[in-house]
Amino acid sequence: MSTIDELSTAVQKGKVKDVLALLETGLAEGSSAQQLLDEGLLKGMSLLGVRFKNNEVFVPEVLVAARALNKGSEFLKPYLIASGVEPKGRAVIGTVKGDLHDIGKNLVKMMLEGTGFEVTDLGVDVPDEQFLSALDEYQPDILLLSALLTTTMGQLKSVIDTIDAAGGRGKAKILVGGAPVTADFATQIGADGYAPDAASAAELAFSMLELAA
Repeated sequence: MSTIDELSTAVQKGKVKDVLALLETGLAEGSSAQQLLDEGLLKGMSLLGVRFKNNEVFVPEVLVAARALNKGSEFLKPYLIASGVEPKGRAVIGTVKGDLHDIGKNLVKMMLEGTGFEVTDLGVDVPDEQFLSALDEYQPDILLLSALLTTTMGQLKSVIDTIDAAGGRGKAKILVGGAPVTADFATQIGADGYAPDAASAAELAFSMLELAA
């Protein structure tokens, strides 16, 4: 098994020490930081995302793998910057006002990072105006809104209405999700897309990015 294949496997298993050691080995063997990122770290997370969608692994395994991915990405960052590598896209994510749930949001963030996005996390209980200002401050390609309660679903529409009223609609694609949210509801409130789970959200965001390119 090649170093890059071992790296992919180590990410999926969430083995941080192995990931860091394999990155050092890969660089020493002449692999580029971009290659180690794309074919090792990101491929590993992508493969795990498929298994997550198929219910072969669950949230704890994904969280552990995401930690390994993040540690590996931090290690590679100086090398990537030195070689002028840009993120594939930028995303802003947050849970709407009145909702303090973050596990689903965090999973989506990790999956997005696993497909090469630079992600800004606004956290939970985020006011409409903060989402609006984030469009100018971070200039994302994708804005992701999460609501995990039936009582906060309406806040998704409120955020979109606030952005529309301020003329900010064309600045980013708006994706919504969360346990009570449905595709029909997303269409009704004017969202650009909906995803039922974290892996699907990352896939949809990436496909929207490619369409816009």
